[in-house]
Amino acid sequence: MSETTSGTRVFALTELDPGTAKKVVLDGIAIAVVRDSGGQVHAIGDTCTHGDISLSEGFVEEDSIECWAHGSAFGLADGKPRTLPAYEPVPVFAVEVIDGDIYVDPSTRLAV
Repeated sequence: MSETTSGTRVFALTELDPGTAKKVVLDGIAIAVVRDSGGQVHAIGDTCTHGDISLSEGFVEEDSIECWAHGSAFGLADGKPRTLPAYEPVPVFAVEVIDGDIYVDPSTRLAV
């Protein structure tokens, strides 16, 4: 991983298919890098606020990701839970695609 003013390069965009997620750990923070069904890339906290489960192992549906264990879904843009049992949001981080590479800035929280 390399660093720029846009954050840390995590991997190439081609390594993340639409409708999938990958976990990365930056500065000790577990982050789910998600490509929604429309191809937009998002970076959210990887840990479900209900059950301490990795969200990157869950299901990406349109503009949300659902925890595989208990079914809580979180909005990719704002981190807010859309379904119970979770009621606390997950953080959302700055993410950019530059020249085909994905960069995440764990120090820039956009929500929570």
